[in-house]
Amino acid sequence: MVSEGASPPRRVSILGATGSIGRSTLDILRHAGPGAVEVVALTGRDNIAGLAEAAREFRAEVAVTADPSRYEDLKAALAGSGVEAAAGERAVIEAAARPADWTMAAIVGSAGLAPTLAALRQGRTLALANKECLVSAGGLFIEEAARAGAELLPVDSEHNAIFQVLDRPNRAAVEKILLTASGGPFRDWPAERIAEATPEEAVAHPNWDMGAKISIDSASMFNKGLEMIEAMHLFALRPDQVEVLVHPQSIVHSMVAYVDGAVLAQMGAPDMRHAIGHAFHHPARAPLPVERLDLAAIGALEFRAPDPVRFPALRLAREAMEAGGLAGCALNAAKEAALEAFMDRRLPFMGMAQVVEEVLSALSPFAPAGSLDDVFAMDALARAAAGERIAARIRASGLGKGAAFA
Repeated sequence: MVSEGASPPRRVSILGATGSIGRSTLDILRHAGPGAVEVVALTGRDNIAGLAEAAREFRAEVAVTADPSRYEDLKAALAGSGVEAAAGERAVIEAAARPADWTMAAIVGSAGLAPTLAALRQGRTLALANKECLVSAGGLFIEEAARAGAELLPVDSEHNAIFQVLDRPNRAAVEKILLTASGGPFRDWPAERIAEATPEEAVAHPNWDMGAKISIDSASMFNKGLEMIEAMHLFALRPDQVEVLVHPQSIVHSMVAYVDGAVLAQMGAPDMRHAIGHAFHHPARAPLPVERLDLAAIGALEFRAPDPVRFPALRLAREAMEAGGLAGCALNAAKEAALEAFMDRRLPFMGMAQVVEEVLSALSPFAPAGSLDDVFAMDALARAAAGERIAARIRASGLGKGAAFA
């Protein structure tokens, strides 16, 4: 029951509640205060224990695993809690469509497209942490947000930083944006050493605590390439207005340069709860359980241009931006297939960018997406094309089927 004069609790859903972003979001909710939120839906996949524990803690209306084979496990874990259990991709979409005031979209990869679109169509506030929605179907999502009257708030630390310092009433004064990149664990490695990098080395991010796939994307800088495409759609920019700057300390999260020569930056300790908390409390600001920035202790901040030879992902992303249409979808799908192959040691580190480049060349030119069906069709086509090229590389290496690169 809400006391007189108090604001009613906000209805909140988290799509991807057991991943790193989802867990950080749950922490923000814990600090929102008693009675501040009502959790509608939590979704996950393989971490049934974590999903059930969060659903019990927040008394969610429904908890959903995307894996239908885990339904009985989830149901048993929720027994006696009063939380509804559901399973399967359709159940995730239905959970996302339940009325909520604020939804965190943090399902990684193309699996997040349909649920995020379902949440967006409610016309409320969507905190977007899924890069692929705008990379693979940017035009569709921006149009749908406008049609539904939804507020789209970026949660990637870089895009959230731009959102905070962007002079929206005076957009014509924006000259360019500068997405900062830590450079990942290989930022100071010579090219020949990067070529021999292992999955274990690639996941060892120096600044951020992230999942394995996101960490490898950071090591290759494919994550920054995806962010370039995402920023173009999110802030209605031309490809030439989006640049990347390596910033090893990860203190300046991104910058906006204006026509008068001014550059505005947003800074903070490298903690995703900054961006999540900003999106949750926007347009207000509230205390967050994060480290306060001590610039005197840091002493110096470094910036340098990214090396296009060691990080070809940035060039490929820019080519996809300029190509338009479903090029971003093809790039992302091929990248995901190549990343899986690298994690399984079926492809060397630099082979990921090579496979993506070959797929983009083979599938060009790219028509625009008319619907999610077009997006899924291109996604499947690009994954298949990448798979063929990965298999060809294994055959050419002489390692044979099932063999692994060192």
